[in-house]
Amino acid sequence: MNIRRPRLPRTRAGRRRLVQAVMAGCVLGLLPSTWLYVSTSDRIGTTAQAPRREVAVVFGAGLWDGEPSPYLAHRLDAAAKLYRAGRIEVVLVTGDNSRKDYDEPDAMRAYLTRHGVPDRRIVSDYAGFDTWDSCVRAKKIFGVDRAVLISQDFHIRRAVALCEAAGVDSYGVGVAAKHDVTWYYGGAREVLAAGKAALDAVFEPDPRFLGPKEQGVTRASAAAR
Repeated sequence: MNIRRPRLPRTRAGRRRLVQAVMAGCVLGLLPSTWLYVSTSDRIGTTAQAPRREVAVVFGAGLWDGEPSPYLAHRLDAAAKLYRAGRIEVVLVTGDNSRKDYDEPDAMRAYLTRHGVPDRRIVSDYAGFDTWDSCVRAKKIFGVDRAVLISQDFHIRRAVALCEAAGVDSYGVGVAAKHDVTWYYGGAREVLAAGKAALDAVFEPDPRFLGPKEQGVTRASAAAR
């Protein structure tokens, strides 16, 4: 089977147009990432810099044999630290529970209780299938208006931008992580995910599952007083 190989334009003008097209494609491809950095520049910090907020939102990051992955454990450690420091009152854990044998929110809840966060201060969102869904559900289902968001540094800007677009006044805590293969994969993935984030922010699609409003955050906040 003969496969025709692509050839460069033969003329100087043709090659110039090709270079211009490639450069234009690169610029367009990086615009969403630029938007994320610019729009969140003053809303990202460490646990020590996080403002006092009633609610912290922790995004799921996978399970290993039913337990939080190292990346997810680091996010939960940051939430527990903020709770012990009195900077938050309620932790909303949002993740994937689309099948019976995979339950991120319950694994996150169990981890937090082992690390000093009372069970009554934890609220579970079982339909946080992606970042946009988690942000919209935090606002529309759980009634969260202001929150500290917790994720790895390569993801936190997207989380803040999307939650802001969903109507949640957000401050992001970027958890440091070892620069291993997973970290580099996550960083590269964010370049592509930024494009979807821009579309979500513009068109504001409904989450995969919305459902009725829940009073979990309200009850947990009342228990804190």
